[in-house]
Amino acid sequence: MKQDASHELQVAIVSALKADVDVSALVSGRIYDVVPAQAGSDTAQFPYVSFGGSQDLPEGADCIDASDLTIQLNVWSRDPGFAEGRKIAKAVRRALDQDAFSLTDNALVYFTYLRRDDIRAPDGLTTQIAMTFSAGIENH
Repeated sequence: MKQDASHELQVAIVSALKADVDVSALVSGRIYDVVPAQAGSDTAQFPYVSFGGSQDLPEGADCIDASDLTIQLNVWSRDPGFAEGRKIAKAVRRALDQDAFSLTDNALVYFTYLRRDDIRAPDGLTTQIAMTFSAGIENH
């Protein structure tokens, strides 16, 4: 059975980020689907990258089974201000060039950076850089 397109894309994104020298230097491989936690509190070392929500919208044109996926990646930092988070976000964006990864079971048609939101958490210590990407996938 073929892999779900959104799952296969997530695996490819993680591989591309972990293989990128700049991203690795900044987050030391701390790229999470589920952020480590204990007793309801995050235990991950800062900074790190985590997956946020995703959305899969069908694109059934011309008898092709396709999806328009929206994926959020979050950069988390406890460095004062936004400088560290923004630096990591820039490295993530560069690492996720469409040519940086391919899919085995499905076909990547496009991968596009849509937006970035810089957010200061209510704790006054943590910053979140929320990055949104869009991908067109032909489902096989």
